[in-house]
Amino acid sequence: MKRTTLWLIRHRVLVIILCIALMIPSVLGMLNTKTKYDLLYYLPQDLETIQGQEILLSDFGKGAFSLLVTEGLSMQEQMALEEAIRDIPHVDSVIGYATVTKGQLPLSILPDTIRERFNRGDAMLTAVFFDEGSSSEETMAAIQQLRKVAGSRCFVSGLSAVVTDTKQLVEDQEAIYVGIAVALCAIVLMITMDSFLLPILFLFCIGVSILWNLGSNYFLGEISYITKAVAAVLQLGVTLDYSIFLWHSYKEEREKISDRDEAMASAIHVTFTAILGSSLTTIAGFVSICFMSFTLGRDLGVVMCKGVVLGMLGTLTLLPCMIRLMDTAIEKTSHKPLLPSVGGIGHFVAKHYKALSLLLVLLIFPAFYGYTHVDLYYDMSRVMPPELPSIIANKKLEDTFDMAVSHLLLIDSDISQKDVRRMAEEMKTVDGVTDVIGLDTVLGDAIPEMILPDSVLSLVKGNRYQLMLINSAYVISSDEVNAQIDALNAILKSYDPGGMLIGEAPCTKDLIACTDHDFTVVSLISIIAIFVIILIVEKSFSLPILLVSVIELAIAANLCIPYYQGVALPFVGPILISTIQLGATVDYAILMTTRYKQNRLSGLSAKDAVEHAVVSSAQSILVSGLGFFAATYGVGLYSNIDIISSMCRLIARGALLSVFVVLLLLPSVLLLLDRVIVHTTFGMKDVAA
Repeated sequence: MKRTTLWLIRHRVLVIILCIALMIPSVLGMLNTKTKYDLLYYLPQDLETIQGQEILLSDFGKGAFSLLVTEGLSMQEQMALEEAIRDIPHVDSVIGYATVTKGQLPLSILPDTIRERFNRGDAMLTAVFFDEGSSSEETMAAIQQLRKVAGSRCFVSGLSAVVTDTKQLVEDQEAIYVGIAVALCAIVLMITMDSFLLPILFLFCIGVSILWNLGSNYFLGEISYITKAVAAVLQLGVTLDYSIFLWHSYKEEREKISDRDEAMASAIHVTFTAILGSSLTTIAGFVSICFMSFTLGRDLGVVMCKGVVLGMLGTLTLLPCMIRLMDTAIEKTSHKPLLPSVGGIGHFVAKHYKALSLLLVLLIFPAFYGYTHVDLYYDMSRVMPPELPSIIANKKLEDTFDMAVSHLLLIDSDISQKDVRRMAEEMKTVDGVTDVIGLDTVLGDAIPEMILPDSVLSLVKGNRYQLMLINSAYVISSDEVNAQIDALNAILKSYDPGGMLIGEAPCTKDLIACTDHDFTVVSLISIIAIFVIILIVEKSFSLPILLVSVIELAIAANLCIPYYQGVALPFVGPILISTIQLGATVDYAILMTTRYKQNRLSGLSAKDAVEHAVVSSAQSILVSGLGFFAATYGVGLYSNIDIISSMCRLIARGALLSVFVVLLLLPSVLLLLDRVIVHTTFGMKDVAA
């Protein structure tokens, strides 16, 4: 390995050129990677709600739908608008009173109960179906064209409209996220490192490896918008340590080896072992989220595992060559680190370890209680700013027509009109149901189906299924709407065992069930995987329990804060944060514990071993934690997409809490349980008390 690394260093210009050249296909791959903006897409495909969506597309040619609220239009203007919308590419059908009746049945002759389904004051309601899925490029383009055609007096609601706005917002902000993370990281590194040029080199090399990672996503086919938005920021945060490790090793090797190329080759060899050990726990955290049945976890997990590996590759190839190339310039821009001395922390911990251990015990109950009781929300529209057109339209639909959400019913076409009307009447009695709209319920007994042209009839009735719409006053993901879905399904199955209730709210109900299961599975897998890694690295039975427990306390402390603040988190927050924080920051605990073990084995007393361990590792832990904090906190403050903002703020706060726990509470417990550790760790039984 040393011969290989020495060859790389001596051919550094060639290596740099090759690494930079790889950025070209990486940029092309990144630009051609498709992005998914609908999180419900990641639900398991065997769910009835997902299968129903496929039937809707295959039997009716309808993949997504939106409800339009128009204001101040005459019947003739409404008809003209509906006809114009029908001509938009990928609009499958438009179902509105004006076009269905061709204006032959004036609203004024209809009973109030029927008229109010379509008309409230000067507002009218129209359903638009698209021939592609909710998050397809074709549907989003159709939504944008629909808004242009309809103008300011039309409000386009529904999941597809939210997805369209999400795409635009994310694309506008992605570059800003990276810029904020890089700028804040550069500031932290310039304060904590000993050269003003080094942070620029670090961030350049990390940036190249980030491009490699994002470009290689092309081979995955597509990624979620969340992964696309946070992957670069996360990779910067979790791989920054590697650059710091290499620089410190290089400085140490230069004191022993006069030839700088050989010193760098030796530093790479030394750093490889440290980076490999550090990356394993991080990768374990990301691998664990790949086991989520909600496959957004696999999407983010695979991308971030690649990011960690490619970050290692960039640190061990490009960065050492850049440092050697810029050695003279680095020396000319060197300065004394501006970070104040942290040596006093070790003495403080050793002196007050009993009080600090008591503090740890006192934190356990409130931290884990809040952690397990934090409120979550699953409504995708809640993650978006309220001023977006789709959010305004959803609010308009709710206020004007008492509809917070709509469900779709797929029922057997052979069920009689009489049974369909009876079923609809039963469904109307379910709490929160404002209306049940189908061909038979709209026509009633007085108007037979045969008067409708086949072109209209085929919109809602096929060979296998007929389509109905249920309007609900309850919001998505609420306990009320979930109970409503259960009640509606019970009625549906009594008339048609093969019938399906589909739509955003039923899918979200399935999402809640999936993620509740995923949280338990993912947490267990990540804890077991990291436990085994620490067991192997530290050769101890007690230390894995201690280290994982301490970081889990930091995670609980992080996630309990929203509970005591009365703030609800997006549903993916606790799952992703618990694994990312554990995998990315348990390294701090491993570093502290390794130094403690080395000190004990060298003959120091327990108190001195802990004090020296804190002194020798505090600066590395602080620099790493502050870097991780800087890479994520600014993005969390800037982003107005709550699912991204809350994730980044949780990660940033988690980094600081892990630093606090590892620097103050972990050493206290090491000192308190020293005899237990000595007797349960391989090679330490002969250590003196």
